[in-house]
Amino acid sequence: MVALWIGVDGLAVVTKLLLMPLLALAVLWARRLRSAPLVLLLVAIGFSWLGDGTAQFFPWLPNLPMMLLFFGIAHLAYIWLFQRHLAVQRVPAWALVYVAWWVGMLVVLWPHLGDLRWAVAVYGLVLGGTAASTARSVPMVALGGAFFLCSDTVLALRLFLPDAMPWWTSPLVMLTYCLGQGLIAAGVVSEKKARRG
Repeated sequence: MVALWIGVDGLAVVTKLLLMPLLALAVLWARRLRSAPLVLLLVAIGFSWLGDGTAQFFPWLPNLPMMLLFFGIAHLAYIWLFQRHLAVQRVPAWALVYVAWWVGMLVVLWPHLGDLRWAVAVYGLVLGGTAASTARSVPMVALGGAFFLCSDTVLALRLFLPDAMPWWTSPLVMLTYCLGQGLIAAGVVSEKKARRG
């Protein structure tokens, strides 16, 4: 985030690729998860890492569609994790805000999406589904889901409406992304430990 803020793009790329591996190491170090939640959490983190590094890992493939694919798989793993292993309540009524978010984003972005319209629409459903699924869990996980959604929202606006977004939204994307992923992982680990205790 500091590298983005001061404009050192090369350092930002390198440090960005370290984020998800370090988060995965922290999850493994905690050693509080049984096999199924651990696997799902690591799959989500791993595919997020592939999404983060698409341009570096697969430069011969179209960047944005591959990012959507990798992060879409990550979100599906998260949804499975939250629905099957972390749900402590029904989806609260306030989570309907995520439906409004999806509709609003499509209204704003649709004229600018070109050939990616339906891919972005489906990805938005999956992203909103992740956020709504986190709302069934403990507050830390729900807050992480909201930050993750915020990160992707700002990123989408930067990608498709670049002239409307100031420079400081680039570090904002990473700040909310790190908060989202970190809070989700910490919430999953602490909640599973509490249930086992």
